[in-house]
Amino acid sequence: METHVEVLVVGAGPGGYVAAIRAAQLGLTVAIVEPRWWGGVCLNVGCIPTKALLRNAELADLLRHRADDFGIGGDITLDYGKAFQRSRAVAARMARGVHHLMRKNSITTFDGRATFRDAHTSDITGTDGTTQLVGFDHAIIATGARPMPLPGTTPGPRVVTYEGLVLAESLPDSILIAGSGPIGVEFAYILASYDVAVTLVEMQDRLMPNEDPAVSGALAKQYTKLGIEVQTSTTVVGADEDGTGVTVRLETGGEAATRRVDMVLCALGFRPTTAGLGLDALGLELEANGAVRIDEAMRTSVPGLYAIGDVTGKAMLAHTASAQGVIAAETIAGHPTMPIDYTMIPRATYCQPQVASFGLTEPQARAAGHDVRVSTFPFGANGKAAGLDETAGFVKIVADGTRGEILGAHMIGPDVTELLPELTLAQLWDLTAAEVARNIHAHPTLSEAIKEACDGVMGTIINL
Repeated sequence: METHVEVLVVGAGPGGYVAAIRAAQLGLTVAIVEPRWWGGVCLNVGCIPTKALLRNAELADLLRHRADDFGIGGDITLDYGKAFQRSRAVAARMARGVHHLMRKNSITTFDGRATFRDAHTSDITGTDGTTQLVGFDHAIIATGARPMPLPGTTPGPRVVTYEGLVLAESLPDSILIAGSGPIGVEFAYILASYDVAVTLVEMQDRLMPNEDPAVSGALAKQYTKLGIEVQTSTTVVGADEDGTGVTVRLETGGEAATRRVDMVLCALGFRPTTAGLGLDALGLELEANGAVRIDEAMRTSVPGLYAIGDVTGKAMLAHTASAQGVIAAETIAGHPTMPIDYTMIPRATYCQPQVASFGLTEPQARAAGHDVRVSTFPFGANGKAAGLDETAGFVKIVADGTRGEILGAHMIGPDVTELLPELTLAQLWDLTAAEVARNIHAHPTLSEAIKEACDGVMGTIINL
């Protein structure tokens, strides 16, 4: 056997590389294997480069639609190619940082794919074609997930997933986006800001159907103002690609229709990636959706094997994977740790206006039998938002009416993703809405909207 380590991590995304570092910090010998994206999809072709593109889109939107409000005049040229180059530079810099962290923590790295022989050995086939056997005491599976395909279509140059679009140096004149989750609405904003004709199609009866209904309504209103065509309760039945465009087949309320566009983005969600790992031979238990079954410490049904991140199907978000990676490493090392309440995982979407939430929506809280008290504070009454000229949206707090405990929060507005930690911290350590409201918030700040909404739960709202 060429190599033996205490922990082998399979996959170097935001779950895998964090797990490897934490295990190394706890004194374990660690190796990690990754076939392509060091830092994961998120860092290379997902979260990070799209945030760079979104920043350019925000500026493009402002200069195209509100330049006069800010006293900006003259000819303005928007170059998407420059935005693309900046996004790739940002992703490349962050990827180099992951390699630095591996070296810093004395973690052995393999460029390649791992296939389990049994619960303590794996063949690693390098990107150069060589194969070596690696033994381990424990393994952490962090192989992520792959996009769900669009029914009736085959991916091609004009029918793409997030990866094809984020790596495109130029934009189409028109696009249909299938799915209005975070990926769909973020790309809708980017493309519309560069004058692409965008049609956003959602099978459910509202945009971002996993968010609070009030958030969905507010986002639909803003997107319509931006010129995005929104079609809800509509299913993409199929798409036929040719050399000049795509003919999309749609169905709304039993009525069939077609739409001709230059490109289609499939943003329908993800499926856990378990194929090709040799898991069948291990007898590893999977959930009905193909996810690896885990307990609260990330243990699988096979002793010594752990799983984290999207492959577990639990709140498929980069920060979920990172938190799971820490727990897995600490469990392996016998270090004290704490479980995750997946209901309270923060969700952040970087469209404009931004969407941020965690916990129960108002309908979910009522369905769960809570005595619900709700308070909403609009950014139109917030001084900092007025100064930014970003007054669309609100902060909505869902609390228990008897004890004042925060059950969830749902926000849409300027930089609301940055406001989440105050509320998730309060929920984690059992602070009530009254206690959050009592905390003195600096003025003028966007975070004052949180204070006001929490005051509203108690019936003591000041500035509304």
